Amino acid sequence: MRKIVVFMMVSLDGVMQAPGGPEEDTSGGFKYGGWTAPYADESFGTILDQELSEPFDLLLGRKTYEIWNAYWPKQTGPIADPFNAATKYVVSDTGVYLTWKESILIDGDVVAKIKALKAEDGPSLQVWGSGQLLQTLLKNDLV
Repeated sequence: MRKIVVFMMVSLDGVMQAPGGPEEDTSGGFKYGGWTAPYADESFGTILDQELSEPFDLLLGRKTYEIWNAYWPKQTGPIADPFNAATKYVVSDTGVYLTWKESILIDGDVVAKIKALKAEDGPSLQVWGSGQLLQTLLKNDLV
């Protein structure tokens, strides 16, 4: 059985944003992207190195997939290489154009499909960002 591991950068008042920059995700008029960068410390790097050193697959919502797909496939290095090598399971009920290698769409009855995926043998499933997906996972006791 696989384990679902969630990585979130969220403020106490519920702002969820990656450490990129102000231009990363401006949906809804959000202009504070990159807010986490000043708060990163050595422990963040240690945890990141540890989590990326073991085999994993990615379980991403559509919005996170689209942001990552525009960036990570063009990158190489100790962070990009594991992301690019991972199988990417993309959850979407509106459809998404999958161009990043090793990407698989999960649609329809996503809860049943994620339960089945979790029950399989394989590496952990890492969820990064993907706030709507996380709500579904929590509501259905999948994490």
